[in-house]
Amino acid sequence: MSVSPAPSTTASAVASAPTQADLLDFVRRTAADAELISSLPLDPEGRTWVRLEGPGGSEAWLIGWPPGTGTGWHDHAESVGAFVTASGELKENSLAARLPADGWRTLELSDGVDRQRRLSAGTGRSFGQHHVHEVLNESPDEHAISVHAYYPPLPQIRRYSRAGQVLRLEHVERPEDWQ
Repeated sequence: MSVSPAPSTTASAVASAPTQADLLDFVRRTAADAELISSLPLDPEGRTWVRLEGPGGSEAWLIGWPPGTGTGWHDHAESVGAFVTASGELKENSLAARLPADGWRTLELSDGVDRQRRLSAGTGRSFGQHHVHEVLNESPDEHAISVHAYYPPLPQIRRYSRAGQVLRLEHVERPEDWQ
């Protein structure tokens, strides 16, 4: 196995935006840092998070998930991203459909667009712009911890509600809402 330098340490990575593969590599390496993962304060009631330095100017987060918590349906607008479960297990429900970026409040989804993934420790994925998903810790008694990275840094997060095949845009969060 060969080891290459982290994307943020190479001259070419500094000159160009990190790719989905770069972000996935970063979150995998970061999730394997046992000392960092164990340093995250965990709250039994709500998610906790710490901002990290991501590669090439990306935004990165270490997130703790108490049992039974989740994000709700959302997307990351024009940002691409990646995340890896560092401990515990997370479930991702996502839509295999490209939604319009703007100009709608309610959409009826086609049959067959739903996808589910179980992401145990060390498992993750990358995703493109406008990826609509929800992430859940369905464990009744175990915290999960994950590492996330986005580029460009999140300009907004759009939050959705879902009833059957109907997806409704509920509100838009800006960075000042979560930082």
